[in-house]
Amino acid sequence: MLRRAGLTVESFDYGGPHAPDQVRELPRFPHLSAYIGSDPVHLPYADAFFDAVLSCGVLEHVQVPDASLEELKRVLRPRGTLYVYKLPNRSSYLERIAKAAGLYYHGQAPHDRIYTVASARELLVRHDYEVVEIHYANMLPLTLPGRITAATAPAIWAVNRGLARVPWLNRIATNIELVALTRLPRSRNPT
Repeated sequence: MLRRAGLTVESFDYGGPHAPDQVRELPRFPHLSAYIGSDPVHLPYADAFFDAVLSCGVLEHVQVPDASLEELKRVLRPRGTLYVYKLPNRSSYLERIAKAAGLYYHGQAPHDRIYTVASARELLVRHDYEVVEIHYANMLPLTLPGRITAATAPAIWAVNRGLARVPWLNRIATNIELVALTRLPRSRNPT
């Protein structure tokens, strides 16, 4: 979708400590490729390489979020944008249902993390990002068994967006989403 919108896109995924560093075609999208790396933190890009970085369902799984955020800051240009989506909400009713039902839930693995709006904001601010937007998202399950038809999906997403805007109810949403900017480098010659 990003490429169809005219953007230049690079994809990175962690393949595990023994995976060879390589560029690989994506099985479901053979016309696209991703860099698969053996280092969970270091990215194979130059300093200030990107205008924006999208982290979708990743930050909660990294073993050292502090190191990952510093590395993302390194590859972002000054005032570059970091988009973080699908960050699990500590108060999610769906996570509680999954845990009670014996299904996978975020926070189950030793290195998984779950967040509150305050803890997500604090984490980014601690790494010198300016959080410009943060909100709860996804009140309805997004991964249901079976297929959601193209005709049904827009209605489900509309209800999802509406419910996520209801104060107090939204606190049990599945996810937190945020947008942050890297700060401009500080001047070395204060005047």
